[in-house]
Amino acid sequence: MLSKPIYEALPLSYVILGGLGITLLDSVLAQAACIAIFLFGSWIYSLRSQNRRTDPSKRRKKGILPHSIYEHLPSLYLLTALLIQKVDSTHIPVITLVLLSYAAYLVVRRRQYRKHKVINIKLS
Repeated sequence: MLSKPIYEALPLSYVILGGLGITLLDSVLAQAACIAIFLFGSWIYSLRSQNRRTDPSKRRKKGILPHSIYEHLPSLYLLTALLIQKVDSTHIPVITLVLLSYAAYLVVRRRQYRKHKVINIKLS
């Protein structure tokens, strides 16, 4: 069994490792493997995040996107930002910055809704 700090850091380390591989490696096979590692880390993070939700499901808003896509939007924005950095253009740094900023905004906003306090009422 893994210790808690290592266990908690695994999804983020998969995402970071995959992101570094995408930006640093030029081989198509290596990039495909790094994309798979990145998506695997995102999937694990999403599963843990869903498991830690404490707000009632009936109070959650229904959106346009399917739940499986909605949960992975921040990582898809980040992955898109990493992949378009490979293109040579003058507008790419601005687009990358916008995508990274919006992905970070979504992660921070969702984290706020994953740490609700459960109120225990003791009846005497």
